Amino acid sequence: MIWGFAIIFLLYIICIILLVFAFKNVPHFKSSAFQPKTFFSVVIPFRNEAENLPALLKSIENLDYPSELFEVILVNDASEDASEAIVSEAIAKSIFSIKLIQNKRISNSPKKDAISEAIKKSKFEWIITTDADCELPKNWLRVFDSFIQKNDSAMVCGPVIYKSNRSFVENFQQLDGFSLQAVTIGSFGLNAPLLNNGANLAYKKISYFIVNGFSGNDHIASGDDIFLLEKMKKHFPDMVHFLKSKEAIVYTKPQKNWKDVINQRVRWASKTSKQKNIHSSILGMIVFLVNISVLIFPFFLVLDFENLPIYLLLLFLKIITDFMAIRQAAQFFNEKVLFWKFFWQPILYAAVIGIVVIKSVRGNYAWKGRTFKKQ
Repeated sequence: MIWGFAIIFLLYIICIILLVFAFKNVPHFKSSAFQPKTFFSVVIPFRNEAENLPALLKSIENLDYPSELFEVILVNDASEDASEAIVSEAIAKSIFSIKLIQNKRISNSPKKDAISEAIKKSKFEWIITTDADCELPKNWLRVFDSFIQKNDSAMVCGPVIYKSNRSFVENFQQLDGFSLQAVTIGSFGLNAPLLNNGANLAYKKISYFIVNGFSGNDHIASGDDIFLLEKMKKHFPDMVHFLKSKEAIVYTKPQKNWKDVINQRVRWASKTSKQKNIHSSILGMIVFLVNISVLIFPFFLVLDFENLPIYLLLLFLKIITDFMAIRQAAQFFNEKVLFWKFFWQPILYAAVIGIVVIKSVRGNYAWKGRTFKKQ
């Protein structure tokens, strides 16, 4: 059994090291002094986001980009709080073109429906999406414009970071976010994109229609970003890029408690089995097996005590490898990760994975006041 663990851990460590080195292959990008010329339709679905919308709307008002070159479309997905009133008030005061429209449910995915409805009513050639619990950097559109002018792109994926008040649950999510960004950027460095994030994602409207939008996966509640990435990569293999720029970093809010963290990850897991990217499936299986191995290590430490040094060495190598990847990503986001605060993260992450697997077997999850069934 010890050799089985060793092989799984070795494969995992090789994958992470490859992503760490590939991370460096994606060049840093800075906005240029080009005359802005890209027209953007900014699409933001929301549901019961009264707490978060003021910060988002303020960041929109602070955007440094010609007002005639972009519009903002906020899509209300049956909010039951004061969200719509907050948006309406902001529209009345804004110097930019901000529209409020209502979502039209036609599938099992409210967010995909909302984005699709906004795209139908959009005016401009580029769609750029974010979430209602995000804050946008001042040069967000300007740096996307510069990148688009320099690169022939059908889709441009941007960086996202969790804000953290340094509490235990928020620190976990920020570190987990760094790991996801490490995989995202590293996979682009390998020219085999595995992940992206709809909180910071741009694509040509014509490209969206060419790949037939969300058709074929709109029965899955989540995945508005990753499934579209897979379609874009298949149809435009050399035109899907990552914008590795500090000027493009979007900040998003973490979940407030562990229950919401678990539900969020069950929602993410609901799309994993439906992905058609073979590299993503292989890496996902390796990550899953390693984390399940971490959970059952204590039993083998008792049953196979003579191999205790090997088990501890495997665990130590995993923690060191994870730390390398997360520290590299954190440095890009101008954050520091101290090892003595990190070493528990892989063990806690394995526990979260275990809980998510158990809850996923039940086949449904709650999100934004709704219950969804796993498809």
